[in-house]
Amino acid sequence: MDRPDGLIQRRNIHREANDRNQEDSDGEKRRPSSDDDLEDGDSKQTRLTLMEEVLLLGLKDKEGYTSFWNDCISSGLRGCILIELALRGRVELEKAGLRRKSLLNRKVLLRSDQPTGDVLLDEALKHMKETDPPETVQAWIEYLSGESWNPLKLRYQLRNVRERLAKNLVEKGVLTTEKQNFLVFDMTTHPLTDNVTKTKLVKKVQDSVLSRWVGDPQRMDRRVLSLIYLAHASDVLENAFAPLSDDDYEVAMKRVRDLLDLDLDTEAAKPNANDLMWSVFAAFIK
Repeated sequence: MDRPDGLIQRRNIHREANDRNQEDSDGEKRRPSSDDDLEDGDSKQTRLTLMEEVLLLGLKDKEGYTSFWNDCISSGLRGCILIELALRGRVELEKAGLRRKSLLNRKVLLRSDQPTGDVLLDEALKHMKETDPPETVQAWIEYLSGESWNPLKLRYQLRNVRERLAKNLVEKGVLTTEKQNFLVFDMTTHPLTDNVTKTKLVKKVQDSVLSRWVGDPQRMDRRVLSLIYLAHASDVLENAFAPLSDDDYEVAMKRVRDLLDLDLDTEAAKPNANDLMWSVFAAFIK
């Protein structure tokens, strides 16, 4: 499938060709690096993280803040963090085993503790490394968002996530920083300055369920698929579809509903599926 326009830079074609042609000591061709290794590694190939994309969809362009009524984006951003770690090869879901454990009952296992270079991701990774026994995806979303009733887990909460992500976007030239007065208090806001990046992001979401729709989630780009699910879970997907015509809006929403209605355990069991990604989806659809 062609990669959507926008935020992912071109791969190193020569390196992929060399990987395919190299043979290991057993005389068998070495398995090429996976899409995730190339696409989601730490070589700065992705311009925006999944967390930054979801936040950018939720921010009001001129006002520079998310809706005061949105109480979903906090946990949604934590789900983004888990998927980012999975796509970067840092964590994975334990095997289903003979009893075929469901996605929500399987634990998150550490695969690599190598730093990612992203402060939020590394902070979450540190917590996971120090936790024994391992916890489920649902538990980690609650811990990282501070929604756990377990006082011993409150130290796991990632604080000021939206503000930290907004500052990342300021550093990348997408947003700027201003102070606004709301009668009884002042608030730091981050209005949009780079309309091109936001427009490309919105178009990428729209195209994924319209002109680039493939019907099979296993053939979709994992980041785009994750963006759709997590934007929906964060209650910001509507912002991407708002500019569409009535007919296109109806088609887009129907296809999103088709994705939400999938049997996620079945999808996660398919060859080459990232089951932790599907587990995060399940945590929000349960």
